[in-house]
Amino acid sequence: MTVFQPRTAVLTGGLVVAALALSACGAAPDKASTGADGKSAASATSAADFGGLDALVKAAKKEGTLHAIALPRDWANYGALIDGFQKKYGIKVEVENPDGSSQDEINAVTSRKGQDRAPDVLDLGTSFALSAAQQGLLASYEVTAYDDIPEGQKDAQARWYNDYGGYISIGCDDKRVKTCPTSFKDLLKPEYKGQVALNGNPTKAAAAFAGVYAASLANGGSFDDIQPGLDFFARLKKNGNYTPVESTPATVEKGETPITIDWDYLNAGYADEFKSKGLDWKVVVPADGMFSQYYSQAINKDAPHPAAARLWQEYLYGAEGQNLWLQGYARPVLMPAMEKAGTLDKDAAAKLPEVSGTPAFPSEDQQNKAKTVVAQGWGKAVSG
Repeated sequence: MTVFQPRTAVLTGGLVVAALALSACGAAPDKASTGADGKSAASATSAADFGGLDALVKAAKKEGTLHAIALPRDWANYGALIDGFQKKYGIKVEVENPDGSSQDEINAVTSRKGQDRAPDVLDLGTSFALSAAQQGLLASYEVTAYDDIPEGQKDAQARWYNDYGGYISIGCDDKRVKTCPTSFKDLLKPEYKGQVALNGNPTKAAAAFAGVYAASLANGGSFDDIQPGLDFFARLKKNGNYTPVESTPATVEKGETPITIDWDYLNAGYADEFKSKGLDWKVVVPADGMFSQYYSQAINKDAPHPAAARLWQEYLYGAEGQNLWLQGYARPVLMPAMEKAGTLDKDAAAKLPEVSGTPAFPSEDQQNKAKTVVAQGWGKAVSG
């Protein structure tokens, strides 16, 4: 069974707390961006609703800035996406707390409501997007390509829609590890003592949460039962293989996390990044725990730059944005539609890590149940 879940995003938290405390004050956002007919960008539910894409571009350029949060430049090729948007429209993209999590994003939205430092746009783990929509934090906006986004990958009210996804994979430093593991079962071998890491804390980060979900599927669990995944990491902790060091490109390069459970597009990106540094990073999607998922895009309902926020979404869901994600080894949500239309970057698609099977996805109820189980059991599983 394969599954598609988007960064330290599911549930990572602590880094942004101080930043929130320091930046919660400020002038109220200017939501006066309007189209030719006086339509407010803050209430526009599509580019057509605002008077067309040209009108949206004009209003966004007048705002001049886009506030983003938790977008690392080396995550799914976001550096190229940010640079491309800035070059195309002359709008400055400010990214706060690039290594933050989905929960950090939601915290920033709620704590800075009405402030000019609030995030305009959000990149969230799917379960967090669902939660933010339920809390009434997100704007309803249909990108031009909305109808091409597959059913089940978007909110019926267009408050969020999936963007890019990948599979949980095992990355390994082939020069530091004698024989790289290729399955979750392999990770239990004694030769991997102190070497197995996650990208974040699964109670806060989507990548780590997905790692636990994948471990569950590899050990008799299901979308309805993530407990075997917690039990697996408890075994890893008990035999000394699990390290609590949260994996990042820096910890990989230093050899602190020579075996990393993470999204395949991140591990594949590391492989490219580290070649010039003499590090041989191997990547495999484990057949015994094939779990994948998408991240989701959303607009803050109280975005201080509402036109720029909507234009950012249009850029991401255009062929240029979707192919830039693909060039970062992530699978864009519009990949089937683009392949049919002949706009897909075929060379980039050919470089994706190999997988087999048809992706399946946990439901909202299954994800919420799994989050509760992980929140209650993770500390106990890896304590001591």
